Amino acid sequence: MRIELEKRAAPSRRWSLLSPFVALLLTLVFGALMFALLGKDPIQALYIIFIEPLTEVWSLHELAVKASPLILIGVGLSVCYRSNNWNIGAEGQLIFGAIFGSILPIVFYDWQSPLLLPLMLVMGMIGGALYAAIPAFLKAQTNTNEILTSLMLVYVAELFLDWLVRGPWRDPGGYNFPVTRSFVPEAILPEILSSGRAHLGIVFAIVAAFAVWFMLRFTLRGFQVNVIGQSERAARFAGFSRRGMIWFSMLLSGALAGLAGISEVSGIIGKLQPEISPGYGFTAIIVAFLGRLNPLGVIVAGLVLGLTYLGGEAAQISLNVSDKVVRVFQGMLLFFVLACDSLAYCRIRLVGRSAAAGEA
Repeated sequence: MRIELEKRAAPSRRWSLLSPFVALLLTLVFGALMFALLGKDPIQALYIIFIEPLTEVWSLHELAVKASPLILIGVGLSVCYRSNNWNIGAEGQLIFGAIFGSILPIVFYDWQSPLLLPLMLVMGMIGGALYAAIPAFLKAQTNTNEILTSLMLVYVAELFLDWLVRGPWRDPGGYNFPVTRSFVPEAILPEILSSGRAHLGIVFAIVAAFAVWFMLRFTLRGFQVNVIGQSERAARFAGFSRRGMIWFSMLLSGALAGLAGISEVSGIIGKLQPEISPGYGFTAIIVAFLGRLNPLGVIVAGLVLGLTYLGGEAAQISLNVSDKVVRVFQGMLLFFVLACDSLAYCRIRLVGRSAAAGEA
């Protein structure tokens, strides 16, 4: 007796709809088992991660802070993945967006103008798009695998940021700490309400999600994204450019990641430092798949993954566990999402010895 996966004639619509819910349920079950093996109360751990952050007004603000970069990046990645362009380097594009957007408040630190913040946001998007253009160029011109190039560029971006804040951009009055000058008030992203730290980044994320959803649903460009992602042969027959789609999806994804980067720096940190992201660019991959590569679904998925960051920080304090536990929790979610998605295209079949011998 053995287990085989038999390919379905057509994707199962039922499994496509149930997949994220089943994946989330399996993550909760195995996450509870993980906490039990660590000697922690699993019910208390899951309550701290998923329920406790929703009980206070300030924690809802923090949830918006955590979810906004995940949604922004996840929306861009959903376009990439729908068109079969596998951008894995959104973390590096986030960092370069933060660097480009910070040029004005750091290099021209005496300039104070109402135009400063809008220019920072635009430059952040340009920086992220330019960094995404590197793997886009390599794939479009030389057919280089974009998974490898975009991922390796993440480490280049991290090292470049570290060099900047320890070298030419280091604050001369910062007591030799690896940080830049603090941004002037005109360069700080304003808060939405006075009751917490939630800033305009969450507004940018929701607007971007609805704009990209509209594009995918009602425009010719969105139709091209879906056709090229489902069948390159049909796309060629229709006259759609595969190379043009590589550039479009990668640049859009990089621009949204860059906007997330400068929003994070301007809205929360207020300066550049060696670490400006806890891994939003990688977690957004989970957000994109959990949201079914639908920009509106990405909003919900971003809030769920934002809970894991916020609740994970509380769990580190309350349960005395490592931050790596939260990373494992997020990794389990991605694993189960991909595993459950496979059931939309394949069905599990038990093959007996006699049937296996007959096939042989």
